[in-house]
Amino acid sequence: MRVSVPGIPQAILSSAGSTKTISPAAAVERIAEFLAPGNAALITGAGVSVDSGIRAYRGKDGRYMNPNYKPIFYHELIDETSKGFAFRQRYWLRSYLGYPPVRDALPNTTHFALAALQYSSSITQLITQNVDGLHHKAFSDVWNVEKMSERILELHGTLHRVHCKFGHTVDRESFQDRLSAANPQWKAFADNIERTGEQPRTNPDGDVALEGVSYNDFVVPECPSCMLEGKRNSIHKPEVIFFGESIPQDVKERSFLDVAKCDRLFIVGTTLATYSAFRLLKHALELKKPVLYLNLGPTRADGITEVEKIELSSSLLLRDVVRALLGTRAQDDFPIHKMLTSGIHNPPDDSDDDRAPRAAG
Repeated sequence: MRVSVPGIPQAILSSAGSTKTISPAAAVERIAEFLAPGNAALITGAGVSVDSGIRAYRGKDGRYMNPNYKPIFYHELIDETSKGFAFRQRYWLRSYLGYPPVRDALPNTTHFALAALQYSSSITQLITQNVDGLHHKAFSDVWNVEKMSERILELHGTLHRVHCKFGHTVDRESFQDRLSAANPQWKAFADNIERTGEQPRTNPDGDVALEGVSYNDFVVPECPSCMLEGKRNSIHKPEVIFFGESIPQDVKERSFLDVAKCDRLFIVGTTLATYSAFRLLKHALELKKPVLYLNLGPTRADGITEVEKIELSSSLLLRDVVRALLGTRAQDDFPIHKMLTSGIHNPPDDSDDDRAPRAAG
C-alpha cells in the first residue's frame, strides 16, 4: 500500500509572496465587514494553536518544518503482524511522552476571539482540523458538551479519547495511566521531563521527536474490556484520523452540511494541504459562497480567484475584529468581554526551527 503525506503543490510554493499587502487596520475592517451578515462557517487548522505553544507541521513558507519527519500511517498502526506491533510500540511511546503538553495547553487569544464570534452567532459552525481540543476549552465556561458538539466539528478527531480495534473507548487520561503502569521506567522518564521542563519537540498530533531510543521494551497494554469478553487485544489508536485513514462517513457528511447551511466561509490558520479540508473549500465555491482566508504563508487555495486572502497573523487582528463587529456589546456582554480579555500568547521560540536534517525518529 502506498500512502503519501499531503502537501502543497510545488507550483504554489514557488509563487509564494504574490498576495496583496494590506494594513492591519484595513484587514480588521474587511474581516468585520465579511462576517457582519452572520451565519458564517469557519475552518481552522494548526496555525490557530501555535500561540498556545503547539508547533505547526509547516512553516510560514508552507513547507514541512522537519522534512525528515515520517509519520506512522493508519495501515501500519493497525497491522496485526509483528511489524505492526513494532509500529505501535513506536507510536505509543512517543505519544505517551507527547500527550501531556497538548493536554495541558491553554487556549490563546485567537481561540477566544473565534469563540466570541461564534458565541455572538457571527460564526455559526466551526470545523477544525486540530485534535487538541482547544476550541472546546475556550467555550468551557459558557457552553455545555452538547452545545459544543452541535457547533464544533472535529474533522480529524481528537487526541483525548482512545479506542481498541473492537471499539472499546476510554478517555485518554485513563489510557495514559495504563501506559504508565505497564512502563514504570518510561513513567520515571516522563516524571523527569516534568521536573526539568526538557520536553522533546512535540508535534500537533502529540507525537514527539526521539533520537537514539529503542522502542522494543515499551509495553502497549491489552484492552481490559476485551479481556472481560475473553479476547486478547493490544491494538489501540487515539480517535485521530491518521494518514491513509478515511474520515467517518457521518463526519464527512456533517462537514459538507455545515458548509452548505452557512452563507459564507471563513478559513483561519491552515494551508488546507489535506484534501479532507480542501474539498470543503471546493464545496463552498461550488455553492457560490464567498470565501475569506486568513493565513500566514502559502496555501493550497492560492491562485483560486474566487478566494480572497489576507496574509496576516490572526492574533494581530481577531480581537479587534470582534470589537469592530460587535461594538458596545463587546464590552457589555460579560461572556464576550471575558473572552476578549482571555487567552495566552506563548508561541514556540523562533529559534525552534526544525529544518536542519536530523533523524526521523
